[in-house]
Amino acid sequence: MAFLATLANCLLRNIQCLISPSLEPPELRLVNGSNHCSGRVEVLHDQQWGTVCDDGWDLSDAEVVCRQLGCGAAVAALGSAHFGRGRGSIWLDDMNCTGTEDAIVECSFRPWGDNHCYHGEDAGVVCSELPEVRLVNGSSRCSGRVEVLHDQQWGTVCDDGWDLNDAKVVCQQLGCGVALEAPGSSHFGQGHGSIWLDDVSCAGTESALSECDTRPWGDHNCNHGEDAGVVCSGSCPPEIRLVNSSSRCSGRVEVLHDQQWGTVCDDGWDLSDAEVVCRQLGCGAAVAAPGSAHFGQGHDSIWLDKVNCTGTEGAITECSFRPWGEHNCSHGEDASVVCSDLEVSQQVPLRLSDGPHRCAGRVEVFYEKEWGTVCDDGWDLCDAEVVCWQLGCGAAISAPSSSHFGRGLGSIWLDDVNCTGTESSLSECEAKPRGVHNCDHGEDAGVVCSGSCCSSASELPGANSAGVLGPVFCFSQMMLF
Repeated sequence: MAFLATLANCLLRNIQCLISPSLEPPELRLVNGSNHCSGRVEVLHDQQWGTVCDDGWDLSDAEVVCRQLGCGAAVAALGSAHFGRGRGSIWLDDMNCTGTEDAIVECSFRPWGDNHCYHGEDAGVVCSELPEVRLVNGSSRCSGRVEVLHDQQWGTVCDDGWDLNDAKVVCQQLGCGVALEAPGSSHFGQGHGSIWLDDVSCAGTESALSECDTRPWGDHNCNHGEDAGVVCSGSCPPEIRLVNSSSRCSGRVEVLHDQQWGTVCDDGWDLSDAEVVCRQLGCGAAVAAPGSAHFGQGHDSIWLDKVNCTGTEGAITECSFRPWGEHNCSHGEDASVVCSDLEVSQQVPLRLSDGPHRCAGRVEVFYEKEWGTVCDDGWDLCDAEVVCWQLGCGAAISAPSSSHFGRGLGSIWLDDVNCTGTESSLSECEAKPRGVHNCDHGEDAGVVCSGSCCSSASELPGANSAGVLGPVFCFSQMMLF
């Protein structure tokens, strides 16, 4: 029956499949991953290993790869050469699996070697292995409370001894980049049911949490108030820009994908979508969301179509949309944005200093022609969230205090800052009058945002053994001081 269903699928789509039940599936492997169950997908054909193009690559395709390799369930289906670029042939393109096939060659695809791809589009897979692990109650699949599957039941991990090395293994196992934080004390809420692991001690080089030293399954002295969590770097949002206008805060929307700038189709484009673009660029609120190539027609690829944002996302890639490059548009339908901060955006009076990149550092504001710092009295993640989104730096990861990024000089402009996290600028938050404070520069406030891919929180100056740089988590909205 599986054979007949596959044949019908291929005939309907007029795409060649290799479906003869008498043929053995070609060899299949995952390379460049953290273990044999994650990596770039490669298949052996004509005695040569080659890659798979990511056109249409999704979790159903990844599910078949994981099943064929005996690697459990599919956790992620990654494209854009996430595990590095392969070499030689690109054997498969336009894969379309239902997810129930036993081997990748039972799916539909173009004829072997027929593709319009390059190795920057190599497909990858992350499988669950055993035991499965997941992150829940976080802002994305790459942050949250750590849970593992044992005896067909999900359970939590106790935070006794939990540190960045343990978090590093979880992030690698899930294909979520590097570990940024290893929060404990049920930071992402208390779990339910069993507490499966306690006294976890990883070196950081293991390929799965189950390879680390730990007490026996279910043996612990904890409660769910000690549930461990993880924050991984995940994937950075693509670069985004507005072009063909007199201001950087208005223009045709373009995103960078596969090292090439491309446009966004205006199908369904509205003010909620524009709001996310303006926030991501630190350009204030959305004023208009014109379509029909209002700022002129772009060139080359149309990367996104049917974008559908709620308006609260921190980056356009957090919205729903068609697969990259899939559209039914022309450049006469290029989407645009007009944001509120047109003049002010040319000179942003807010900056992060002495950090490892522009999206982390000591918070400084410009007032009376002088840069000054912010006191850390009451400074928390909701305040940091406003700063991060104001600068177009994504979400706040931490809000370090005590001059974590070194002491500033000159004035201390703000004290007792109290943001809800939904303000459009830091100046909208409650605070003492400018220049009124009871602080010294040993209390200068800092921020670490997600917008630039950090290598690891532990590499930032002053991070503790858990990699935690400050208080945690408040997610909301942002713009310009």
